[in-house]
Amino acid sequence: MAHNTWPSSAPFPRSIDSLTSLRFLLALGVVLFHYHLQWRYDDMAVTGLFERGRLGVDAFFILSGFVLTHAYVSPTAAKSQGYLRFLGARLARIYPAHLAVLLVFVLMVGGAILLGVPFDRSLFSWAGLAGAVGLVHAWFPTSAAHEWNGPSWSLSAEWFAYIAFPIYAWVGLRLSRRPLLLATLAGLLFMALDLFYQLRFGTILPHAENQLGILRIIPEFLYGVALYRLGERITPSARQAMAFTIGASVVVLLLMHFSLDERAVVACSGAVILGLAWLSKTDAAGWTAHPTLVFAGEASFALYLVHIPVLTIWKNAVAITTDRTSDYAMGPVELILLFATSALAALALHWFIERPARAVLRRKMAKGHNDPEPPVLRSEPL
Repeated sequence: MAHNTWPSSAPFPRSIDSLTSLRFLLALGVVLFHYHLQWRYDDMAVTGLFERGRLGVDAFFILSGFVLTHAYVSPTAAKSQGYLRFLGARLARIYPAHLAVLLVFVLMVGGAILLGVPFDRSLFSWAGLAGAVGLVHAWFPTSAAHEWNGPSWSLSAEWFAYIAFPIYAWVGLRLSRRPLLLATLAGLLFMALDLFYQLRFGTILPHAENQLGILRIIPEFLYGVALYRLGERITPSARQAMAFTIGASVVVLLLMHFSLDERAVVACSGAVILGLAWLSKTDAAGWTAHPTLVFAGEASFALYLVHIPVLTIWKNAVAITTDRTSDYAMGPVELILLFATSALAALALHWFIERPARAVLRRKMAKGHNDPEPPVLRSEPL
């Protein structure tokens, strides 16, 4: 069983439920970002929270580096799995749900072609579909803004980080006693890639998505590794952990509210992750580890993947039945109904495709191996 790989001296509890709960809040932020592009009122005149919700993706990237380091904190645990089994376990985590949602888009596009419904075909090319199936659509420059299921670009970036994980793990082990240096290296790498992205594409790194989105995860994943190494060496009191987490959360919310530099939001979101991990470490997680919120975090990956296809189907169906264009503005009641529909679709994807497919794939990987199964990670990825 997976728990046999866990070292008895693990600095954090094996399951950091507060980080799993955080996944739901981050996914919700991304959903609200896409919704705010659809509603009637100018929210930016009041707050930047909705627009900055898109930066939940960056927090996910940091979280992935943190949690994967947590899962493979022991070199023995990492070696017992082997590189191919590690990649297989990560693929089992993200690929079934991703492929299912891609199939929905293929059916939608095919139906639109058969029915003669107009749509922007430049967003649904065969090359884009091949890249999405191969999870490499964020690895190269592209002329299309969001091909097929737009949010899936982050899965492509995650897959790149998984492939490169041995490098991250090696660096993390070499600098495990110097976590501040490791965090500094992550920051310098972020600044270098940010400068390159501005020179090449005219915008800052937190805007990298399909267009070389892997550059966005490279320093942020390393930042997560550094935060884990810092967190394992420091054990604050429960009150200190609570104060740190609340303070970091307030800073992040203020930065978002006032629409300040997105790169500062990314940096401070790492402090929130570290604070929540410390809460679990000091048995002070409280409501952040409530079972309902933890389950929502486990299903958040499905919500992240389905909310765009549900939104697309919804708006086109309403446009057709009411003789409006599909870019009409939505009211609050309609948005609430849309979110409820997306949540139900996410639960169906999570229960009937994501979980069983992952279990089947992991059982197949375990056949013919006497070594423990790869650890099941609830806190990553998107």
